[in-house]
Amino acid sequence: MCHSHDSRPPAPPRSGALGECATSTLTAADGTEFSVATALPATDPTAGVVILPDIRGLHPYYVALAERFAQAGLAAVAIDWFGRTAGVCPEGVRPEGFDWQSHIPRTTPEGIDADVTAAIAHLRERAGAGLPVVTVGFCFGGSHSWRLADGRLDLAGFYGRPALVGDAADAAHLPTVMLIAGADTATPVDDQLALAERMRAAGAEVDAVVYDGAPHSFFDRAHGEWADACMDAWEHVLALTDRVGR
Repeated sequence: MCHSHDSRPPAPPRSGALGECATSTLTAADGTEFSVATALPATDPTAGVVILPDIRGLHPYYVALAERFAQAGLAAVAIDWFGRTAGVCPEGVRPEGFDWQSHIPRTTPEGIDADVTAAIAHLRERAGAGLPVVTVGFCFGGSHSWRLADGRLDLAGFYGRPALVGDAADAAHLPTVMLIAGADTATPVDDQLALAERMRAAGAEVDAVVYDGAPHSFFDRAHGEWADACMDAWEHVLALTDRVGR
């Protein structure tokens, strides 16, 4: 499984003041309204992050993760997947018992891309037109973050399914981070490393890191035994945002 309703992300290696954090609704180009959580640092951000959640959509873990990124000096927005099929989140986030199983199969790459595009525009409206933006995805979201390596965004993905990337891997050419749980039972490590090689062959610079023995959802402050892996994962992601930052 992906992150539970009660999971929370580990703290980043650097931390500043949080400016604001709020849930709201955005509208994609096709007219779909969808829920987001936005967090901004107290100082001018150096880059922006669009957070692509796991299969559960916008639940409390990702609201907290947006805050963590803001504390690290980045403007962040976490999106929900299900505006087209379930409407906006009634209370800002998806509840613990939300039936994501019936909605995930009804998502489409086109709808996801429209929502990501609206989220990028939202960050640039809030933090400056020239804001460089990366995506950071988890599981289902990680797969789509890697898929977007075909030219639209810089990327960072926490464990994903290579099958969801599809032929976009053969057009990948942007810097990509792949953070791979070594004991991931959802997707074999070899499949993820093969995807990294395929993307490299297409021209992408891929930073692929395997955390030996780590479970699928190791990036969680409750997993004390994986604290070093969590810190290292933060370092790889922040290296990407620093690289593209203004």
